[in-house]
Amino acid sequence: MKFFSFAVPLLAPVLLVLCWIWMAARIDNQVILPPMDQVLYILAHPFEDLISMGSLTSNVLVSLVRVLLGYASAVAIAIPLGVIMGYYGMVFKAFNGFLNLFRPIPPLAWVPLVMAWFGISSLATMTGVETGQWYVYLNNIKFSMLFIIFVGAFYPILTATIHGVRSVNATLLDSARVLGAGQSQIFRKILIPAAMPAIITGMRIGLGIAWMCLVSAEMLPGSLSGIGYMITHAFTLASTDIVIAGMISIGCVGALMDMVFRRVEKQKFSWQRQTNS
Repeated sequence: MKFFSFAVPLLAPVLLVLCWIWMAARIDNQVILPPMDQVLYILAHPFEDLISMGSLTSNVLVSLVRVLLGYASAVAIAIPLGVIMGYYGMVFKAFNGFLNLFRPIPPLAWVPLVMAWFGISSLATMTGVETGQWYVYLNNIKFSMLFIIFVGAFYPILTATIHGVRSVNATLLDSARVLGAGQSQIFRKILIPAAMPAIITGMRIGLGIAWMCLVSAEMLPGSLSGIGYMITHAFTLASTDIVIAGMISIGCVGALMDMVFRRVEKQKFSWQRQTNS
């Protein structure tokens, strides 16, 4: 039984590897499908320079910083707004219809408008840094990219937060008021803790979407680094092995971040599953 529980999750990856090996040998065209050993070599040497675009590791780190900054901005705005909209009915009525107008718009559709707003402005432009190593770092963080990532993460977090707050048992809130709890105590000790499982789920979904928005964000003018840029540039040079290695890196980093959220959910909010069962 233990063997099967260990082997079953490996079944799909093994089948994928076998199909890859067979199809690469049959097609015999590195541009269409490179051999697996070429991709594995790139993944096994993540610090090696790739066609003058920097290493795989450096590009992943640049992308990770961009995603986390855009994602953190979405969290900082969406959670407080969602808590207020979920708790106060008038605020919900005032903002829900307006925000729903922008919800169906894909993040990529914002690109022309974002470029008109921000151009190639970056954190280096805002801080006034014009030379040195810090300029290289800060110039990689374009406001246009952060906005695209922000839009992708904002709505899942906002929706989950509103749902979590509105799902809190009203009896808990009424009991707290009867016992003399103030608004700040209700928010800190009842409302937010009870809504936190839903908020964490929204943050998890939002982070996944933010990571998916990364490639489109890094295709914007002015981008000279990042895993999305590396994939796009490698495609123009017909380096399909780098494209696939970059895609695998995106999947692995995204899976690791999702695993962190699932672990937090399991350790901190297992009580919710027991309550619902």
